[in-house]
Amino acid sequence: MTPEGIKLMNVIILGCSFMFVFTAFQTCGNIEQTVIKSINSTRFQGSGYTSLAIIYTVFSASNLLTPSIIALLGARLSMFISGLVYSAYVAVFIEPLTWSFYLASVIIGIAAAVIWTAQGNVLTINSDETTIGRNSGIFWALLQFSLLFGNLYIYFAWKGKTHISDHNRRTVFTGLAVISLVGSVLFLLIRKPVTQVLATEDDKSDEPETVPEAQGQVSQAIDAFKSAVRIFFTKEMLLLSVCIAYTGLELTFFSGVYGTCLGATNQFGNEAKSLVGLSGIFIGVGEIIGGATFGLLNKFLSKYLGNGRNPVVLLGLLCHVVAFYLIFLNVPGDASIVSDEGTNRVAYLVPSKTIAIACSFLLGLGDSCFNTQLLSILGFMYSQESAPAFAVFKFVQSITAAIAFGYSNYLLLQWQLLILGVAGFLGTISFILVEWKAETNSRGSSYDRI
Repeated sequence: MTPEGIKLMNVIILGCSFMFVFTAFQTCGNIEQTVIKSINSTRFQGSGYTSLAIIYTVFSASNLLTPSIIALLGARLSMFISGLVYSAYVAVFIEPLTWSFYLASVIIGIAAAVIWTAQGNVLTINSDETTIGRNSGIFWALLQFSLLFGNLYIYFAWKGKTHISDHNRRTVFTGLAVISLVGSVLFLLIRKPVTQVLATEDDKSDEPETVPEAQGQVSQAIDAFKSAVRIFFTKEMLLLSVCIAYTGLELTFFSGVYGTCLGATNQFGNEAKSLVGLSGIFIGVGEIIGGATFGLLNKFLSKYLGNGRNPVVLLGLLCHVVAFYLIFLNVPGDASIVSDEGTNRVAYLVPSKTIAIACSFLLGLGDSCFNTQLLSILGFMYSQESAPAFAVFKFVQSITAAIAFGYSNYLLLQWQLLILGVAGFLGTISFILVEWKAETNSRGSSYDRI
């Protein structure tokens, strides 16, 4: 296989591995609050929103340290171990206990920081300036198939059910844990690109033999941490952080809040619980179409639309604004905070399943617009420091996701939608400014640092 073929195969394996791991985790996140409301046990008093808030808080706190971990273990082994932690988190729901649920939430927060930073590193070293857009789209499309498979099962298995039994819960989460284990093993199939192998051998030949290997690894780990802190304070990253922060807020909304709202809306009748799965499916369809389209059309957009990333991000904003407005009209405001009995209230429209699912599709399509372009611009701007750059990306995203999962316990739906709308507008402006500067600097000037 040619060097370029190996790189493309690595990207495909990376996407497939994430697809399996996140088929388990994203399905879990989408349904866990609904499942928790149906658990009839005095031994379990957990909250799905609280768990996700813990995950993203630990995630954010761990991110700036993950380049050091990856420097010590390598990206492939780091992702494999992290995948095992994801499997353990999902398995907790087979027989849930409050203490194990929250302990797993803490540990998976660390694993999430490691796996996503390593993903950015692998994606970047297997890409160059001409292929980063394509590879980002391929990875994102494969990843988002994860929203289809688990949620498709949920839709058919839970159709017509108003309560999730212990048997149904154990069956679903046992299957999800096994799927996550398969994805973890696939990480081990990723190969080093030929150019990287040659570079590593050359570097070793130039190193003094008196330098201990362990000492060199510690030095790399310290340098990686310093690099992450320095990149965080660049002008470009500070601006991009506004857009990245928005992706954290909307990630919280479509992955945890929106499905819960649909499941709690009694006007949807006996199909309310299965609508949670159907919503996840159409979010996934939007994500896949967006990732595949923007990956395949990356060169076309750059050639005929000038700043190829900006139109895609503007499309993402349009999709989300339309979705937020329709959700405001279609879903009762208290649906995000009611108990298992749900809400009988009606918003400005009689709740429509068609509108609900259309909004799911728009949420997924808009999310793919933002994330594919953020992956692309980070890989382009920080091609030589990919692990620290992607650590900063996930650091910012996870902080805002944690904040959003925290306020999701208390804020009515309309206030959450207002926050999302304002943040989306500001994030789009910040991205456009950085993209314009990136286009200018690509003609020969270097990035300014603060």
